[in-house]
Amino acid sequence: MQTVEHVNQIVNSFVWGPVMLGALLCIGLYFTVRTGFLQIRKFPLILKETVGSLFRKKNASRKQDGGITSFQALATALASTIGVGNIVGVATAITMGGPGAVFWMWVSALLGMMTKYAEVVLAVHYRRKNKEGQWIGGPMYYIRDGLKSPFLAGAFAVFGMLASFGIGNMTQANSISSAMQQSFGIHPAITGVVIAVITALVVIGGLSRIAKVTEKVVPFMAVFFIVGALVVIVANAKNLPAAFSAIFRGAFGLDSVAGGITGSVLASAMKMGIARGVFSNEAGLGSAPIVHAAADTDHPARQGLWGAFEVFADTLACCTLTALAILSTDLWKDPSISGAALSSSVFESVLGQWGGAFLSISIFLFAFASIVGWSYYGERCGQYLFGGRFQLVYKVAFVLMTAVGATMELKLVWSISDTLNGLMAIPNLIALVALNGVVIKLTKEAFSPGGVLNPGKLPQKRRNGKCK
Repeated sequence: MQTVEHVNQIVNSFVWGPVMLGALLCIGLYFTVRTGFLQIRKFPLILKETVGSLFRKKNASRKQDGGITSFQALATALASTIGVGNIVGVATAITMGGPGAVFWMWVSALLGMMTKYAEVVLAVHYRRKNKEGQWIGGPMYYIRDGLKSPFLAGAFAVFGMLASFGIGNMTQANSISSAMQQSFGIHPAITGVVIAVITALVVIGGLSRIAKVTEKVVPFMAVFFIVGALVVIVANAKNLPAAFSAIFRGAFGLDSVAGGITGSVLASAMKMGIARGVFSNEAGLGSAPIVHAAADTDHPARQGLWGAFEVFADTLACCTLTALAILSTDLWKDPSISGAALSSSVFESVLGQWGGAFLSISIFLFAFASIVGWSYYGERCGQYLFGGRFQLVYKVAFVLMTAVGATMELKLVWSISDTLNGLMAIPNLIALVALNGVVIKLTKEAFSPGGVLNPGKLPQKRRNGKCK
């Protein structure tokens, strides 16, 4: 066991180390520059094509056979990305990296919007329909068919499937059972059985049922948490100027008194902020493109905008609210509390005894949504490796692991899952670099005069044409 733990620590220090985090930032920066800062320049269009489309008659709620709506794809992706890390992980980042970590979390998210955009574009471009007429795709397909590397595609699928049992299932179930026991005195075994039953009812129904659940649960849980966070922020509004000052000063080590300390503080803030941003929105890891590939859309770039919005909603919105709620109090300065305890103390400072219950319910919603979302990722990775017959085997094993995870001590499982999550990024990033020309070509095609995202000047002979 010690050998496994030691090997895992070595691998983990690389996949979440400076080299990989730097690579993730550089790739996001590359696509940002090559597309002319698309996520900033076209942000109004991103909102119009995503949130705005839900209020139009011909909107993202419409779909055809063989796919799900763009909003359902977003909701399922957000279900897996918005998890316990958005609550507890942000608190940990501030504790270990200081308030400056929030600034670098923003930087990683801003660049990550374009990384996620590129992933989704490739996923939709290289997708295909299975025997049931459903759209399937993701990194394993654009790595195999675009990069021409079956080995790397298989490696991604293996890492993705194994990660789904850990970071996407057992650890999430464990967070739920711990929260329920602490706030409501419910025994972990009871929580585990209940979660397993609910998960089975959703997962066995396939993508269609998963999408129907997530499109209802995700908006509700987001609004629920946002309202609670805003109550805390408004109650401590007088401290917001100091909170923002701490973020920007901490980001560059300006609160330190000596050069060596400044460098140490800066490095810590950068590492924790970037890592938290990447871990939260999963930009570059290749998970979310698996479900985005199932969306009915007329062009890869249009769905890519939903991917960019996903990062914005997860990190620049949700994680920022958590950070401001924490920094608007003085509790983050107390070295004796961190992680879940810090988050709980922050909400209890304003909501009183209801604060702990509020946080537990939020953790339940966030973690359960992650379980449901990751079940689809793991299922698709398993099907890629072993074919359609593996589907039922995977679902049964996934549900059973939910119950097991709720009742076990999972320190090593957390660590191994974290490593597997990072390993997914290696083949995916290689593909993003090698296939960057495809992303840029499809982007120019969509935004050029007459393109699907710029239709005003389309020549008559090309009007109503569709991208293959």
